[in-house]
Amino acid sequence: MPRNLSAWFDLTFALVVMLILIAALYQYSWTLALEAFVLWLAMAWYARERCVDRGRKIELYAQNVIGKFGEMGTYALKSLPQATMIIDGEGRLEWCSKRTKTYSEKNPEQGMMLDEFWTGLSNEKLFGADGEYIFSSGDRFFKVTHTALKVENEKPSLIALYVQDVTAHEKLKIEYADSRTVLIYVQIDNYDEITQGLSEAEKTSLMLSVNETLDAWINSLSGFMRRISDDTYVVVMERRQLNKAVAEKFDVLDKMRQLLSKNRLPVTISMGAAAADKPSAEQSMKALGDEAQARLDLALGRGGDQIAVKLDGKMQFFGGRTAAMEKHTKTKARIVSHAVREAMENADEIFIMGHHNEDFDCFGAAIGVAFMARQLNKPLHIVLSQMNEGIDKLVDIVKDKEEYAGVFMKASDLAMTSSISPLLFVVDTHIPHLTAAPALLERISHVIVIDHHRRSENFIKNPLMVYIETSASSTCEMVTELIMYFGDDDVVLSRMAATALYSGIVVDTKQFAVSTGARTFDAASYLKRCGADPVIVRNLFRADYETTVALAQAKARSQYFEGGFIISYIDQVIPNVQVIAAQTADGLLRVENVRMSIVCFQLKADVVGISARSTGELNVQVIMEKFGGGGHQNVAGAQVKDGDLMEIRKRLIELSRQYIEETDKEK
Repeated sequence: MPRNLSAWFDLTFALVVMLILIAALYQYSWTLALEAFVLWLAMAWYARERCVDRGRKIELYAQNVIGKFGEMGTYALKSLPQATMIIDGEGRLEWCSKRTKTYSEKNPEQGMMLDEFWTGLSNEKLFGADGEYIFSSGDRFFKVTHTALKVENEKPSLIALYVQDVTAHEKLKIEYADSRTVLIYVQIDNYDEITQGLSEAEKTSLMLSVNETLDAWINSLSGFMRRISDDTYVVVMERRQLNKAVAEKFDVLDKMRQLLSKNRLPVTISMGAAAADKPSAEQSMKALGDEAQARLDLALGRGGDQIAVKLDGKMQFFGGRTAAMEKHTKTKARIVSHAVREAMENADEIFIMGHHNEDFDCFGAAIGVAFMARQLNKPLHIVLSQMNEGIDKLVDIVKDKEEYAGVFMKASDLAMTSSISPLLFVVDTHIPHLTAAPALLERISHVIVIDHHRRSENFIKNPLMVYIETSASSTCEMVTELIMYFGDDDVVLSRMAATALYSGIVVDTKQFAVSTGARTFDAASYLKRCGADPVIVRNLFRADYETTVALAQAKARSQYFEGGFIISYIDQVIPNVQVIAAQTADGLLRVENVRMSIVCFQLKADVVGISARSTGELNVQVIMEKFGGGGHQNVAGAQVKDGDLMEIRKRLIELSRQYIEETDKEK
């Protein structure tokens, strides 16, 4: 109708113009003007009739279409090549199209919940903003597009769902992901140790067993393997085969440990796996090889006997249940010591720091590194964190010595160094955010890391040198060995430095009871010859009355679980709580049949700490990594920010019991 009105307006305008022209013609000839006027009347009548007729036809057309529009719309909606549903605010079905019945598992009826007739389809993801997601039902995949419908005076609001079968596309994506290339480096951790003293025939027989075990594992996965050196292999497989190995939890590690050399040492292997997760144009085989080598280095740095692989953007570790084997050669210590000396000689200022909230091992190692720097007359600074109450007695004793005047500084007082070539030592940790002064890592490019903890994924970037020995009892043991080879002549430690290093070894070995090897006693013997005073060390560990009471209370709260696991907690923020928790965990480990002890404690109002200990049969580091912490097999810990103490305790119990069951089952 509006189009008809627009046409009549245009015609009226033309008729008016014509009428004006007729009036002008009347001035010259009234006869011609009269004839023109009669013709004008005929044209006006004809134009009006045409507009009326067109209006009548348009009105009839509109009545026919509008009357049938609802019926046509309903028919089109029901005939869409996708399932269409309307649900209420509680997720109950209000209406659905016929296509829904061909997709769903059961016949949908009004009032049914979505998951009652269609497994995998839930209303949990539907409320809120409009959007879409994909779900699986049986062997099919469906794409759901959901949008809110605003109906006047209707509460709760309605939601429209449009479900489309995308099985073919999703299966193609899965096939593409499963066929991606996986590159794995495999290395025998203890090749030199297991072959030491063997004849060629015995060595050949042992390696034949190793090769047969690996071949059987690779063939079960339809992969490809080649040996590239005496102790190293390269493996190529598809992602689907890696998923199968993950599901089996790389049981080849357990089979390999069953192989014993003539000297009764088990064979252990480590693997670094890299799975292609980008298009081939963006990820070359060289990049994949570099990633696999980095993963292998990570697995070896964590003590070996494990696999490191990054799956779906998350680093995962399998194995790592055996203790790191002590290396019976000091060649590496001598080489590292000479490299450390060269780096110190090329530096004009030396900084030393450990982890936040230093312990005796951390502080003793820092004192040992400082002693080496003094031998070269280098200016040095030992950076301490704001919180180190556990070692305050030792710090006070050392500060009183003239040789350490002006050496110690707080992380908060750290100013930008003006040195041209500063050198930074990080001891007893390798995780950037756990250091006493993380900002110092950004200011100094040359960093040397000395640590005995198993290597974690989060590592200091681009260090100048890394010296990690997971088989060492403590960082103090490692630093003591470096001092022994530091000079051309025998280096004699000062009495105070020897005592500080000795205290670190005593603490981390629990009075030489755990993680102790032949090299540990060699280092302790050297420190004793240099004047280490066990009396001072014993006095450092004496506790006051309040600490003793808190220690007894924490032990009284302990709870024992089947499998040799015991746990306790400290629910108040008290002085020296971290030391008390560590001592409690150590004490509980001496209970008969206990293989693992864990103490969770309130470190701050918003921080929960965890201290874990093991006799060596279980790997507490694996559990602590679940909480963002780390350590090594026998001693580990973690700190959880904004966590609830009792909830964390509950989760610790669940994870520990599950871990013990899996470990005992494998054994």
